[in-house]
Amino acid sequence: MTEALVNSIATAEPVATEKSRASAQTWRAFRRDPLGMISLVCLLLLVVISVAAPLIAPYPASYGPDVLKPPSSDHWFGTDSLGRDVFDEVIWGTQQSVLVAVAASVIAIAFGTLVAVLGAYFRRFDGFISVIVDMTLSLPVLPLMILIAALAGPSTSTIILVVAAFSWPEVTRLVRSQALTVVNLPYVDASRLMTTSPWWIISRHVLPAVTPVVVVSVVVTASRAVLSAAGLAFLGLGDPTTWSWGRILYEAQQAGAMSSAWWLTLFPSIAILVLVLSATLLSIAYNDARNPRSRKR
Repeated sequence: MTEALVNSIATAEPVATEKSRASAQTWRAFRRDPLGMISLVCLLLLVVISVAAPLIAPYPASYGPDVLKPPSSDHWFGTDSLGRDVFDEVIWGTQQSVLVAVAASVIAIAFGTLVAVLGAYFRRFDGFISVIVDMTLSLPVLPLMILIAALAGPSTSTIILVVAAFSWPEVTRLVRSQALTVVNLPYVDASRLMTTSPWWIISRHVLPAVTPVVVVSVVVTASRAVLSAAGLAFLGLGDPTTWSWGRILYEAQQAGAMSSAWWLTLFPSIAILVLVLSATLLSIAYNDARNPRSRKR
């Protein structure tokens, strides 16, 4: 028994070194993927635009003299039915969309990961957690999101909480499958003999092992949060005091200008597409970079 424990501990010693080496190999493989790098640059550019929005464009005015003007040198993205510059609306909408994506994904990832890890380590809770996750995933998400957002009232915090509330079960399912494998590994069994604190084992061994899955969940959840927030805003359930890409589409639909003024739907739609597509391609590139078989090709 003692010899087996010593061998397990000795085997666990180089784990940190192997993880750092694997991270370096993953980053080198990721840099060789042009789509992954382009996606990363696009996401970073959107974050920079959201932070520097006051420096890039003025806040959209209440109205303007040029009504429904197509793109020109004076108005790069044209104007809407009230004469407001669409470029300004898209830039400030980036700030709101990135905020919702980051905040909703952080809440969903934190809660979903916590529930998954606790269920995997404390197996007596795993059955109950699995039932809750399966039941939540079986619900019609969009009608429930619309109902809750309508009852709670349109606001940024409402959208963030509604999107996060329906995103964490998928995170839990992904992380749980990885955590169940980790908690049965030899070095985790050796850690149980070294300490009686489950939180130390979870923080030192389980959480670092599921981090790659969490990273993928972040970008996927963020892209879905943007789509959900844009959909709610398009239905008139977004924050009426803040510009977002969904609000641009909503106001174009309310003005009846979606078919006649093509620029009102084109540019916010392109912005949504760039964010969602970049997040999706980034997660795919990261998964391929983590896969040793893909690195050998």
